[in-house]
Amino acid sequence: MKNNVFKSGFVSIVGRPNVGKSTLLNSIIGEKIVITSDKPQTTRNRIQGIHNIPEGQIVFIDTPGIHTSRSRLNRSMVDAALSAISGVDLLLLVVEATTPVDSPLVKEVLSGVRTPVVLALNKIDLLPEKDVLLEKISAWSGVHPFREIVPISAGVGDGVEHLVKTITSYLPEGPALFPDDILTDMPEKFICGEMIREKVFRLTHAEIPYSTAVEVESFKERENGVVAITAAIILERETQKGIIIGRKGEMLKRIGTQARQDIERLLGTRVFLELFVKVVENWSERTSKLRELGYE
Repeated sequence: MKNNVFKSGFVSIVGRPNVGKSTLLNSIIGEKIVITSDKPQTTRNRIQGIHNIPEGQIVFIDTPGIHTSRSRLNRSMVDAALSAISGVDLLLLVVEATTPVDSPLVKEVLSGVRTPVVLALNKIDLLPEKDVLLEKISAWSGVHPFREIVPISAGVGDGVEHLVKTITSYLPEGPALFPDDILTDMPEKFICGEMIREKVFRLTHAEIPYSTAVEVESFKERENGVVAITAAIILERETQKGIIIGRKGEMLKRIGTQARQDIERLLGTRVFLELFVKVVENWSERTSKLRELGYE
């Protein structure tokens, strides 16, 4: 540690949906604390991930993708993302390397921002050659006075270590903000519910993932060390139940099996997971239900 200087601070990860923000956070932390899928708008909440290095502690805030919102749920997601832009020490703007520099939503994020911004050009493996990357970096440097532009490929970890060092260099001196033995301030119960929802995103199609929420109704450790979890998969319409349950319950079983495996890795113990399906008509437009589920 140079001159015994220890740095700490809050860094918001912002950007459009599906640019790799959550994949990047998981890569930095070294553990899966945020769910991912190939569908946009997988992340719905602000989630903090805590990364400790000899030089300091970085508290990352993963945010929902900023997009044109229509439903009340989507508006709440965008509000959560935009509110994370202020009150932090650094913004980490993540864009795909192939994104045009005149993207209107990117300009919306940067409009009026006074917080220092580091730009991460993600998925550089999608670019055909190195010269194109240099052109992209040059073009983005004219969009905003970024402190740094760092090319990365979060999915395979390329450039991630350099990005962390870059971020740390711009944080203020200060003590650790959290104990060094925790990876997130989110409750295990919340993360387990998210892991169930991730499997719905990965295994179903069309509107089903976006019409789904998960509510963990019971989370108990038994005397034998097994964690027993009961969770409801909430849908908006009765006609969606058949898709989630599947023929002879096969889809619900697949969701449960895959979610249980992830939860067992997270908790480091055996898990008994019971899932059932519940319909709450138009829950994504109901303020009371959005508050109950933690989206407002």
